[in-house]
Amino acid sequence: MTYFKLFLTAVFWGGTFIAGKGLAGNVDPYCAAFLRFAIASLFLVFLTWRTQGGLPTVNRGQVLKIIFLGLTGIFAYNILFFTGLTLINANRASLIIATNPIFISLFSVLLFKDKLSVLKIAGLCLSVGGALLVISSGHISSIFKTGIGQGELAIFGCVISWVSYSIMGKPLMKDLSPMAAVCYSALAGTLMLFFPALGHGLFSNIPTYSIADWANLFYLGFFGTVLGFFWYYEGIQKIGPMKAGVFINFVPVSAIVLSYFFLNEPVTKDILAGALLVIAGVYLTNASGFRAPLHTNK
Repeated sequence: MTYFKLFLTAVFWGGTFIAGKGLAGNVDPYCAAFLRFAIASLFLVFLTWRTQGGLPTVNRGQVLKIIFLGLTGIFAYNILFFTGLTLINANRASLIIATNPIFISLFSVLLFKDKLSVLKIAGLCLSVGGALLVISSGHISSIFKTGIGQGELAIFGCVISWVSYSIMGKPLMKDLSPMAAVCYSALAGTLMLFFPALGHGLFSNIPTYSIADWANLFYLGFFGTVLGFFWYYEGIQKIGPMKAGVFINFVPVSAIVLSYFFLNEPVTKDILAGALLVIAGVYLTNASGFRAPLHTNK
């Protein structure tokens, strides 16, 4: 059952790209991000309270870290996520974001002096090469001539935001459990998102959202954030971070499959080649010692 839950988690996270794409053009990115985490925060508070017997107290130093996590992993990540999905296909976005573990590993080497093994170096090269294939639609040399598109830049900004969130979350989890850290960062990020969303017509736009829009928002908030996170860390506790981390490889695969069936997005040669390189790179990184991030959000 643990392995089945981890597989479903990967499917849920792959599905966040389809749900996000479904909201693109219908719901303003700031409003979508706020509503996603308003929903998620309600469930996270409930789960944290139930599993830990209440909400843990935090000191001033922890508050500053929580604010930073909310700013990077919730506020910046989700604005860039929804903005990017208005400009590029979900399958391309999922493959760019799939490089998260690679860059987390790289910055762990730079900041925490983790060892960079031969496997990690190989994984880094493969994943970056795969991401470049996807970004350039199979013509890497074109990047140097025309640059990177705005949609790809926004999604790559998600990677930078998530790396910051994951790296800075490490010291916070010395004092707080992963559940509490994610709960508090989600609350902080939701509060930060409220005011920009308000400025982008949050309350005036809500009556115009369709049932499909609300279904996508609930999916992102509950299945893509809360349930995915809960099952992922339950898996880490039962079978260890190494085995649980391998399931991250299924996220871009599920996103590509789901986008093909639900969004009719074509699976081109550069998508397939990039997917193989990214997944191989992430697998090699996991095989050489996986460092679990706070969660993989997607």
